[in-house]
Amino acid sequence: MGTAGIVIWVLTIALFVVYFFIAVKQKKQAEESFANYAIGGGVLPFYLLFFTHFANIMGVGNFMGHAGSAYVNGLPWLAFILGEQGSKIIFALVFAGMAGKMTYNTFPEMIDDLITRDKVTRAMCGLLASAIMIAWVGGQGKAFGELFSIFTGANPVPIILFFTAMFVFYTTMGGMLSLVWMDLVQGLICVVFGALFYIFAFSKIDFSFAVLGSRLAEVGQAQLFTFAGTDTMNIITRFVTGCVGILVAQIYWQPCFAAKSPKTAKRSMFYGGSVAIIFTMLTAVVGLIIMTINQDLDANSAMSWFMLNETPMIITIMLFVLVLAAGMSSADSNLNSAAILVANDLIKPFKTDITDRQMISLTRTLTVVIGALSAIGGIYAASIMSLFSRAYSMAGAGLVPLLVIGLIWKEEASDGPVMGKKNSKVTPWGARVGIVVGAVLSQISALGPNAVLIALAASAVCIVVVSLVTKDIDNNPKFVSEGNVNPVQKVY
Repeated sequence: MGTAGIVIWVLTIALFVVYFFIAVKQKKQAEESFANYAIGGGVLPFYLLFFTHFANIMGVGNFMGHAGSAYVNGLPWLAFILGEQGSKIIFALVFAGMAGKMTYNTFPEMIDDLITRDKVTRAMCGLLASAIMIAWVGGQGKAFGELFSIFTGANPVPIILFFTAMFVFYTTMGGMLSLVWMDLVQGLICVVFGALFYIFAFSKIDFSFAVLGSRLAEVGQAQLFTFAGTDTMNIITRFVTGCVGILVAQIYWQPCFAAKSPKTAKRSMFYGGSVAIIFTMLTAVVGLIIMTINQDLDANSAMSWFMLNETPMIITIMLFVLVLAAGMSSADSNLNSAAILVANDLIKPFKTDITDRQMISLTRTLTVVIGALSAIGGIYAASIMSLFSRAYSMAGAGLVPLLVIGLIWKEEASDGPVMGKKNSKVTPWGARVGIVVGAVLSQISALGPNAVLIALAASAVCIVVVSLVTKDIDNNPKFVSEGNVNPVQKVY
């Protein structure tokens, strides 16, 4: 292991020490109530949530994967990024403000209280939503294993186990409160180190897109510097898929529930998502810059090659810490969200006498269990990414129609949904059937590349039709939820 490897290990350990200090400091306040542990008490300010949204979005894939994809696909990849990442802005404008008025711990809890009042539906929502989070934690662990293997020569398997143990430790200590403060540190690292890296990378083309275009032409890759090959339908599909995915991602709802006001929720996600889009696009352009230097790489190795061969050691270390911070933020937030979803939506509805202290203890235990399972899965990259892809499409196609129709199809006209009151005409059976139909159809390969879109439409139709047919059917009281027993609508 060379000097760079030693420095990387030292900085990694130093970063963990800072996170341990933050987690320990937030532990006492987090234990005061489950709401504190899950959503920071619903009173978090703009600056914390801004960096949380930004850091959550900027995972390892956005710094490494998009550069490689642009290296292969050229400028059209920028359009794909705008379509995929733009869904965060849609969420900010349409849903974040609404979520900021409420104090739910999870979005399945919101669906239960406002739409279905059904324990079974809530558990189904929690199961699908948590699958995304669990798979992504394993994926981040795998990415760290590969990165450390490249830069330090370490065996990836112990690295995966080591990082997962770190995620578990500081996530269990302070819950959401520790995560937002760690995201502040990680977000600042991403902004500062990212800006310095982009300045260095763009200096390779004299900060000129004209120079980039001419150099691509010189190496026989002029076709990469045009949008002529852009597939409009592909962009639309990616945009819709991105919107579908974000609407069922607990890591986006959770900070909005944690915001001290609707304005804070909307602004933090809008600006955090906007900065993330800019950074992701700049990363993609770096992929084209790499192409002007070396035309014999594949997508997976483009950024790693550039870091190892074209950047000074200080820049390499700086970029590595940037990727480390981004990946850790994504991993710990997903781990925390997965544990809270399982505890709050799969267990709590069926154990109504559980106390806040017991919920916190249960969530911590689940964090350890989920972390261990994710680490084991992370060792097998192909299975993790396959699981993530399936979980993403299943959850989106199964839950988004229920969320949207449930909020639009109201029992009575009103200015907006009110906590503690069933606001929707959707019935429990309509919700259950819609979830199953959407999730199943999204996995049928015979439906082709538009399987998710077809599944969304079919789920929506089933929700409406079955709800109309079953509107007068009484459900088994054993599985009927009373919604939030003590709903707390935020007051301004």
